Amino acid sequence: MDGYNAFMLVATLLVLMMTTPALALFYGGMTRSKSVLNMMMMSYVAMAIVGILWVLYGYSMVFGGDGTFFASPFTNFGLKDLGYDGYTFMMFQLTFAVITTALISGAIADRVKFWAWVIFVPLWATLSYFPLAHMVFGCTDDALICTSIGAQDYAGGTAVHINAGIAGLVLALVVGKRLGFGKEAMRPHNLTLTMLGAALLWVGWYGFNVGSLVFSDDIDTSTQFLNETGLTFANTTLATMAAILGWLVVERLLHGKATSLGAASGIVAGLVAITPAAGAVDIFGALAIGVVSGAVCAWAVGLKFKLGLDDSLDVVGVHLVGGVVGTVLIGLFSVTADADSGIAGGAVDGLFYGGGLGSLGDQVLGVLVAVLWSGIATLVIALVIKYTIGWRVAEEAEVGGIDLDQHGESAYDLHAGALSGKNEGVLK
Repeated sequence: MDGYNAFMLVATLLVLMMTTPALALFYGGMTRSKSVLNMMMMSYVAMAIVGILWVLYGYSMVFGGDGTFFASPFTNFGLKDLGYDGYTFMMFQLTFAVITTALISGAIADRVKFWAWVIFVPLWATLSYFPLAHMVFGCTDDALICTSIGAQDYAGGTAVHINAGIAGLVLALVVGKRLGFGKEAMRPHNLTLTMLGAALLWVGWYGFNVGSLVFSDDIDTSTQFLNETGLTFANTTLATMAAILGWLVVERLLHGKATSLGAASGIVAGLVAITPAAGAVDIFGALAIGVVSGAVCAWAVGLKFKLGLDDSLDVVGVHLVGGVVGTVLIGLFSVTADADSGIAGGAVDGLFYGGGLGSLGDQVLGVLVAVLWSGIATLVIALVIKYTIGWRVAEEAEVGGIDLDQHGESAYDLHAGALSGKNEGVLK
């Protein structure tokens, strides 16, 4: 087990990197220059808050025992009775809680008070992420999605991406549009940062998906470890490649150009969609899921302007839509693992592999539970904040720059540099 523990430590570091710096760079580059620091800060503070809550009671709510919706927060409160051999798994799961919460921030970029976000984060993690993670990952005797429904979700299509995507949708509606949305250009200020962030997310995602394998103590003498890690690694890679192409083709057909932002977004769309399916499908299923998710997400992102939904950085179009696509398509492409022949795969055969409609029905029901739970929990929290401290910064602060208003800083001190140059010339 020493080798497996080392493998999981590396996977944990990779997923930790997905929030900071990867997501911070990806989102930061997509915002306007006057709000890039605020966008990055939302990821950093989410990591700090959720990480601490996780070790206090989050881990216990997810893995602390039986429960249809969540386990007792007191069973392992403060990691009580958790042996040191369980710390690696605990930390790996911590990184999932962190990035899921941070993903939401992209839907409300450029316009919310930093401290409103600080209050939202612990409430949402407690009421939405921890319960859904138990239903999906806890897999106790009566956990709703994993056990009672029997939906397959390898690494978090429901608990992570649909959960965050629905939360982003609800917040975007409650908070409202940015000033000038639909009337003035709100282009990404630094696509180089976004492309770099997307590349780091892709690398980190191998920890996310491959690290989600769970084995018993006999893995050192089993070929299962090699088979399933290899399959998961290949599926994650191929689906992402296919999603890039799917996104760019649709973008070219709809808008006449294939963009770097489209390529970066296609990367994330493919990674999102293959997350629940990585260990359940073969490479042909992975390719199909990738190209479908890339194409559908590219189309969905454009709908926000027609619908008047100011989802600033496409959390809904990529994470909600991609999460639904990947989770539902398991019902079509899942293939059963065969231990005798050493073939890795999922729990049941999907519709295209002779399994009938049963798996597809389970997957759809799992999606609906995630949508309803996250939607209701997020709406309650969002309305409480709206009618107490409020979400929005002042109009003049939004126009002038949320970085300066909320943090007293600016990412690019260009004015000071210009003055420095002039002063240097005078001194000479």
